[in-house]
Amino acid sequence: MTIRQFRSETVTTDSDNIVMGLIGAGGNTQLRHIPGLRAQPGVEIKGLVNRSRESSERVAGEFEIPEVYEDWDELLEDDEIDAVCIGTWPYMHAPLVIETLEADKHVLCEARMAMNSNEALQMLDASKRAPHLVAQIVPAPHTLEIDQTVIRLISEGYIGDLVNVKLHVGTGSDFPNPDLPLHWRHNRDLSGNNIMTMGIWYEAMMRWFGPAKTVQALGQTVVSHRLDEGGRRRSTTIPDHIDILMSMECGGTMNYTTTAVSAFSRELDLWVHGTDGALRVENADLDEPTGAVFKLSGARRGDDGLSQIEIPPENRGAWRVEEEFINAIRGIEPITHTNFIDGLKYMQFTDAVTESVKTGNLVRLPF
Repeated sequence: MTIRQFRSETVTTDSDNIVMGLIGAGGNTQLRHIPGLRAQPGVEIKGLVNRSRESSERVAGEFEIPEVYEDWDELLEDDEIDAVCIGTWPYMHAPLVIETLEADKHVLCEARMAMNSNEALQMLDASKRAPHLVAQIVPAPHTLEIDQTVIRLISEGYIGDLVNVKLHVGTGSDFPNPDLPLHWRHNRDLSGNNIMTMGIWYEAMMRWFGPAKTVQALGQTVVSHRLDEGGRRRSTTIPDHIDILMSMECGGTMNYTTTAVSAFSRELDLWVHGTDGALRVENADLDEPTGAVFKLSGARRGDDGLSQIEIPPENRGAWRVEEEFINAIRGIEPITHTNFIDGLKYMQFTDAVTESVKTGNLVRLPF
C-alpha cells in the first residue's frame, strides 16, 4: 500500500483532535502509552477502565485522566472516543479488539497479540471488516535500535545466504527459585500459549529473516509450582526453559534457546552465520557512552576476526509506537510495528512450538 492509498482509506485528517480511551492501565500503559500518547499533538486521553474501580481511580488520579468508566462496554459506547489502547493481559485481547473495531474505533493492543493463533486470526478478520480503522499491536522493542542497520547489511549481501542463527535469551540468570511469586505469564488461563519472551524475540527475528517454515521444540517446566497472591501453591505448565530448532523460509536454520532458570547465563547472545559473513549481537557495556543497549559486530570472508560495526545516531531506531499509531490514524504512515498480519505469524509460531513440545513432533508453519 502506498502512502497516497493509505491516506485515502483513513477517516481522520491530520488536523483533527483524537480522543483516546484506555482499557487496562498496567505497567506498560503507565510507563509508555500514556506519556507517548500525550506527547502527540491534538491527542486527548478522556478516560479509562481498569480491573477494579479502585485501581481505575488511582491511575486516573495519578495521570489526571478526567473520566473513569464502570466497565469497558461503557467506554466503547462513548461516541466521543475515537481510539482505544488495550493494556490488559492476553486473555482479554481478542474480545476487546473485536468489540473495539465493531464499535468503529481505532485500536492499539498490547503484546502478545492473543492467547493463540485462532484468536489472532479472529482479530485479523475483524480488522479486515473495518479497513478504515487502524489496528496495531505493540511491537517487540528489544532490537529497534539495530533493526535498520542489520536489515540493511543483510539486504546488501553482507552475510551472503543465511546458514544459521544461534539465539540465546536469558530472562533470569539465577538458579531455579520456587519461592518467586506466580506471575500472570505463568498462568495459561491468562497468557495462553505464550512462553516467557519467546514470541517477542521471534517477532524481532522475523524483521530480519522472515518467518520459519518448520519448528521442533523441547520444553521444560523446571519450577512447576509457585505461590499465588493468596499464598496458595499453584501448578504451572508453561515452560521456563525451551530449546527450538527451526528451518527458515529464506533458507538456513535457527537454534533458539530462551530460559528463566539458567544460572549465570547471558541475557543475550546472538550469532548470525552466512555463506559470506557473520554478525554478532550482544549486550553493550553499561557505561557505553552512546547509551546503546546492544553492541553489533561482524566479519566478512577474508577478515581476521570480528570488528565492531558502529551505528550512527540517525540510524538507531527507537520506541515510537504511539507516534506511529496516531500518524496512521491521520493518514501519515502505515502501521509497520506491528500490524495484525505479522502478529498472526508470531502467534502461529507460538502455537507450533506448543504443539511440538506437547507431541515431540516437527511442526510445519503456518500452524
